[in-house]
Amino acid sequence: MIRPIATYLGRLRRDRRGATLLEFGLISPVLILSIMGIGDLAYQSYLRSVTRGVLEKAARSASVGTLNSTQLDAYIEAQMSAINSKNGTTSTTKKSYYNFSRVGKPEKITTDTAPLGSYNTGDCYEDANGNGSYDATSGSTGLGGADDIVYYEVTVSMPRMFPMAKLLGWSATQSATATTMVRNQPWANQSTPTIRCS
Repeated sequence: MIRPIATYLGRLRRDRRGATLLEFGLISPVLILSIMGIGDLAYQSYLRSVTRGVLEKAARSASVGTLNSTQLDAYIEAQMSAINSKNGTTSTTKKSYYNFSRVGKPEKITTDTAPLGSYNTGDCYEDANGNGSYDATSGSTGLGGADDIVYYEVTVSMPRMFPMAKLLGWSATQSATATTMVRNQPWANQSTPTIRCS
């Protein structure tokens, strides 16, 4: 005896087996992508924290004269070697300034001629980095001298932990940057910038 098709369709409509598998198939891609994204952001936060800790310890040592510029770079590279072993790179920037108010600013104009507010012929300025010319960024490369302010920046770049970066439009590498400013100890008299006129 042949059963009508309506009986089979009614049985199929009431059957709930496999519904969980279908729901998991719909939710799992979003869930897995979210977990990988959270893991990637957490790892970037970890990188930033480690980089900041290494930088601050190195900056304190350099401020009391324990490390010179080359030793500071070597110390940072040695401390970051475990992270860099995973195809990472570390770059360090050091600039010294006469005082905190000059960090990231142009050299101070002491005698300003028209047009006012910008450096032009006839102006006098404090040659903070001692190179004999006016600079829009006044810092000197390196650790500076006694009582100088040193701005440190360390950037770590490495491939992302998960390959999902392209799906979210992120770059294939991630980087973490740590910065700090430390005043060197006054082990000698701080040299005053020379006033130069053009």
